[in-house]
Order: sequence, then structure tokens, then C-alpha cells
Amino acid sequence: MSVNEHADPNRRDFLYIATGAIGAVGAAAFLWPFIDQMNPDAATLALSEIEVDVSQVAEGQSITAKWRGKPVAVRQRTAKEIEEAKATGLSDLKDPVARNANLAGDAPATDVNRAAPGKEAWLVMVQVCTHLGCIPLGESGVYGGWFCPCHGSAYDTAGRIRSGPAPENMAIPPFEFTSDTTVRIG
Repeated sequence: MSVNEHADPNRRDFLYIATGAIGAVGAAAFLWPFIDQMNPDAATLALSEIEVDVSQVAEGQSITAKWRGKPVAVRQRTAKEIEEAKATGLSDLKDPVARNANLAGDAPATDVNRAAPGKEAWLVMVQVCTHLGCIPLGESGVYGGWFCPCHGSAYDTAGRIRSGPAPENMAIPPFEFTSDTTVRIG
């Protein structure tokens, strides 16, 4: 009779399982710092929502706020700018989708779907060119909206791409007016 014939198979199975469990716990403890470092830091989380005072923004003026490291244009458009944007048909746009985080993903890029609900004079938009991430100049270009001098993308007064290499309209972030003079972005 050999020694292997008297070995207890239940004890051997327990040792295999216990060793595997300790190895898995050890691997998880070793990997956790690497996984945890991928979470955003406190400074980023603090900027996930900002409030902007727009009481000093007159008709035809804009201000730029920084949200999540990106410039956000908050503009009070003139009646002429609103009428020009409303008169533009969807067939005239390169991108027919609103790109508004407050609406369904397939909402059409009408002026109403790009402006603030109930406050059509206000436009809150991430001011980053959708071509290569440049910062377009405001109140510029053929359409009187934004113009990216780097590659020639021209946006209208509602931030919709009209000409140039940019493929999409500038994004509308999640926002809401908490009062007549304060907009919360994020």
C-alpha cells in the first residue's frame, strides 16, 4: 500500500480551493490601487456641476464659463439671431441632430432644440470645434455665429455646423436655469 492511497481527497480539495481563494484576494488587493486611480480626482468631481450668474449678460453678449475643463459659451442672442436660426431649414445643415444632452439623442437640430427651454434667447453650448477640438471665435464667420480659424469650420447663431470640415454641431451640455439670472451646468 502506497502513501497516496491513504491520502484524504477532501483535505487536498480544500487546500486547492483555499490556496486559490487566497491568491484571488491577494491579486485583487494588488490590483485595486491601479483600478482606483482611474476614478476622477476630487477637483474634477467638484467641477461636474457649476452655476453661472448671467445677470450682467446683455442681449447680443456672451460669457464663457469653464466646465469640466472645457469652455462653455452662455449667450443671450438678439432677436435677429434667433430669427436667422429659425429660418434655417434642416436640409441646409451638415448635421441634422441637435446634440443636446437635455433631449433625446435623435432630436432634430431645430433652433428650439438648441436653445434653453422657455428662454429661446439663451444658448448654452460647449464652445469646442467638433473637427479637431479647437476653440472657435464667437460672433464670427459667414453665419455670424462661431468660426474656427484653424480649419475653417463655420457655425451659425445656434452653434450648428454649416460649412467646413467639422462633422457635428457643437454640443449642448446638461443645464437648467435655476432662476432668471442663474444657469446650472452639469
